Amino acid sequence: MADNGDRNPQPAKTLDCIGLYCPEPVFRTREEISSIPLGQVLEVLADDPASESDIRSWAKHTGHELLSIERVEGGFKFLIRRTQ
Repeated sequence: MADNGDRNPQPAKTLDCIGLYCPEPVFRTREEISSIPLGQVLEVLADDPASESDIRSWAKHTGHELLSIERVEGGFKFLIRRTQ
């Protein structure tokens, strides 16, 4: 995860994947990231235990910037910056 000094980026959009399991959170993240402008941030909420490694791997392979992974009650909150 990169640290570019942008500690609290405002998401352009939030994607709720609560209750969805592998591979659905990654599929929906891939679709939603293309709907926001380059440089903007997508917030993804997920409760699938596999989503942490799945989203991390997806971001690495696609080149999008995974700004943070936060454990929240019942799951995770991901902030991903669209880079391409």
